Amino acid sequence: MAKNLLSLTLKAMKAAEKDRVRRAKAAERRDLAERREAVRQAKAYEAKVRKAEIADERDRKAYEKAVKAAHAAAQQAEVHRMNSEIDAVFDDLEGLLGATIDVDDHIDLETLRKPFDTTPFDMPDLEIPLVAPKRPTYSPEPTYVEPAKPKGFFGKKRKLEEARAIARQTHETQMAKWASEISALEDRYAIELAAYEQAEAERVETLATEKDRFRQELDDHNQSIDQFITNLSYGDAEAVQEYISLVVENSTYPDHFEVTHEFSFAPESAELRMRVTVPSPDNFPAIKAYKYVKTSDEIREVPLSQVEIKQRYASVLHQVAIRSLHEVFEADRRGLIRTISLEVGTKAQHPATGRLDFLAFVGVSAERNSFMEFDLSGLVPLATLKHLGAAISKDPLALVAVNVTGVRKS
Repeated sequence: MAKNLLSLTLKAMKAAEKDRVRRAKAAERRDLAERREAVRQAKAYEAKVRKAEIADERDRKAYEKAVKAAHAAAQQAEVHRMNSEIDAVFDDLEGLLGATIDVDDHIDLETLRKPFDTTPFDMPDLEIPLVAPKRPTYSPEPTYVEPAKPKGFFGKKRKLEEARAIARQTHETQMAKWASEISALEDRYAIELAAYEQAEAERVETLATEKDRFRQELDDHNQSIDQFITNLSYGDAEAVQEYISLVVENSTYPDHFEVTHEFSFAPESAELRMRVTVPSPDNFPAIKAYKYVKTSDEIREVPLSQVEIKQRYASVLHQVAIRSLHEVFEADRRGLIRTISLEVGTKAQHPATGRLDFLAFVGVSAERNSFMEFDLSGLVPLATLKHLGAAISKDPLALVAVNVTGVRKS
């Protein structure tokens, strides 16, 4: 299967999943927007109060009281907004496993086909006919205007002849100018029409060529899908790894929590060895909330205790481990992968060597048949990992890694 096809497919699927997540969180964003609007209104009211005229001492005191109240309200509203953002982050992290329960991680490869009659042409502008030039609008032909008869008794005939001669000359001049203008318009139209006809003919020819190219690309794409499906049905190692690439790329984590996957498949043992890298403890949220201190008029951070950070970070590790096992096993309906040996950890400076290295905080091996009997909606990730005989770090916050060699089946 072509790498560019795989890359494009991954991006499209991930974009679709992100769109689903965005829709699911629309209500949350609207609520946040309303709170921000409350902050804006409070600040606007504060500014309005400051501009109020002070008529006497009583009004001055009322004004100062109103200013303080408006400022305090604005600060409280800002704290509320900031806390809402923190709550949203922790809700995401606490729901990492829950977010995948209702998602079918299986990827129907048949849906990756691109039929010629329903796949949008990638050069749609070529399908639009060019606009033909409009015929010129001609001014009316000049008409001869008979001069008025001269007045008086003497020389009337001569004067009339002279006037007629001038009128004829004027008409002839106007006719010559009009004919020249008409000729120029016709010449320009002829040039524009010829250019249009040539350009339109080129468009039609190019469209036919590009349609042939587009059809061939779709044929190549669909043939690669056919080959991919065939290879996967035979358990081809490369096809299995490409399919798992689709699965993990389609697994959408929060934007603030970047997760990467590395894996290899051993067809002789039907084992998938997977390494999942999560953010380090240094990049984990450490603020519990914000509060407004009225006496000092400042917004202060309320930090999480080390115990709380340790519990939350460990919970994330356990969720990611169970989620990773579940997503791969659920996606693999053919049962090509019988065992997953999984490591979940982070990249950080090793406490013993000082070098940047992968530190495993969870190591676990799971058999497909037994794991697929678990009910994700009712299990406790830590208890499940212990049930599977996982190696679990006692203090990932201190970068205490585990030895994962003993948990592998092969």
